[in-house]
Amino acid sequence: QVQLVESGGGLVQPGGSLRLSCAASGTIFSINTMGWYRQAPGKQRELVALITSGFSTNYADSVKGRFTISRDNAKKVVYLQMNSLKPEDTDVYYCNAEYRDSGLRRGWGQGTQVTVSS
Repeated sequence: QVQLVESGGGLVQPGGSLRLSCAASGTIFSINTMGWYRQAPGKQRELVALITSGFSTNYADSVKGRFTISRDNAKKVVYLQMNSLKPEDTDVYYCNAEYRDSGLRRGWGQGTQVTVSS
């Protein structure tokens, strides 16, 4: 069974930085697109950033210039470097991956809380 496990969330002051990690484990033949989403209570989950297996990236307008997504294909890990954090970045952040085991599937991590507050 494939699992996606996030780490790196926490409490940070406005203007600070955090780095999220998400590691995929299990029998995986390949991983296509990996990404980060976030969700506030009572709101829809929204895209933060995506990265393809060829390292092409896409960002939400609200995080462009502040967040950087990257991945290590050998380690099956995706990262989200978050700089210049704002209170409105406070959310639960979820890792997402499209991968192939016995079929083409899409999985989610359990989420990690990011709180930006003074």
